Amino acid sequence: MDKLDQYRVFMQVAEMGSFIRAANVLQLPRASVSAAVQQLEARLGTRLLHRSTRQVRVTPDGETLLDRLRTLLADSEEIEQLFQAQHRQVSGRLNVDVPSRIARRLLAPALPALLGRHPDLRIALGSTDRAIDLVQEGVDCAVRVGTVQDSSLVVRPIGRLALVNCASPAYLREHGAPADAAALARAHIAVGYASPATGRELPWECADGEHVQFVELRSRVIVNNAESYIACCRAGLGLIQVPRFDVQHLLAAGELVEVLPECRALPMSISIVYPHRRQRSARLMAFFEWFETLVQPHLA
Repeated sequence: MDKLDQYRVFMQVAEMGSFIRAANVLQLPRASVSAAVQQLEARLGTRLLHRSTRQVRVTPDGETLLDRLRTLLADSEEIEQLFQAQHRQVSGRLNVDVPSRIARRLLAPALPALLGRHPDLRIALGSTDRAIDLVQEGVDCAVRVGTVQDSSLVVRPIGRLALVNCASPAYLREHGAPADAAALARAHIAVGYASPATGRELPWECADGEHVQFVELRSRVIVNNAESYIACCRAGLGLIQVPRFDVQHLLAAGELVEVLPECRALPMSISIVYPHRRQRSARLMAFFEWFETLVQPHLA
């Protein structure tokens, strides 16, 4: 293992705080990762990591090296790619995390086309509705819906997803269709959606242009993921506001009905994010371009 590879191994271990997790992400034996760090420490003549049975912490010298390495390794990657842009092969493993409904409704059905175009590419697909720590989880990029709060990430905006209001036929038979925003608060109930980040129930939005009115709606059930949100609506437990792509097939089949089209929530931004230190590899760029094209028909 050359010096640059040792540096890459050390940075992965330092940022993840674990030899085992770093080895999994790098697809190397744990012993090789440990040996690489030991050899680097011996060559530099200083301890870079404090090791214990529970955790791995970076020493002050390790922090100094880590700060320099982020720039060094990014520059090294750019130099290697400088004259190879037209000849780079899309290959290797790409770790991606996306919201569960996007994984199920959009990404998974279209993956055969991407993998058919790039036979040497492998996708490790994670799906969750919470915002994970990309570095700690060893994820190369993630799809985020809504405002991205983490300033440590590079944000690549894609656009904004159109939202619709939905109810089930059973709900409409029991409660009737809401006529306007005032009728919502007076006579209707919603399926509550608790933010995975804060745990707080999100309000019902009624947008007029860029102006948003928040409507207080009762809820008898509160969920924290999109699958349960839509399932509860289908069961007649209340109204929901949801990206149209999530329920287009259910609307077409008559299993859900759109209501109050003049009182929709503002479209939600959708972005791809990746760590600042992550080099823009050929496989990462291929995924960006493919996913952006995939999402375009569903943007507001």
